[in-house]
Amino acid sequence: MRIGELAKATMTTARALRHYEQAGLISSERAPNGYRVYDERAVVRVRNIRCLLVAGLTLDDVRVFSPCLDGNVAAATPSATGLRVAMERLAVLDERIAAQTEARDRLAASLRQVAGDPVRPAV
Repeated sequence: MRIGELAKATMTTARALRHYEQAGLISSERAPNGYRVYDERAVVRVRNIRCLLVAGLTLDDVRVFSPCLDGNVAAATPSATGLRVAMERLAVLDERIAAQTEARDRLAASLRQVAGDPVRPAV
């Protein structure tokens, strides 16, 4: 299938697919006219990549899961390396959330002080 067909089948964009290919997560052949051609297995692989990205992993993180991208990645038993990468990514996300919460709280406090209105942090 051509790149547009794969994009439609996986609800992503051709640009994202080219990015995944550049990252070494998917591969294609070239047709005589130069178009990228993917086999049917690419649909499952791209859907799994998207699933891991939506879960908060990066493309670098996803590489660790390469051995199981062609199957049911959600049902696969995670490797020790996969668990470590996921836990590290969770820690990074937790740090970012904490930093953003602190920034939000500081802004809310400043607004309360300047406006005299009780702007309360969201819970």
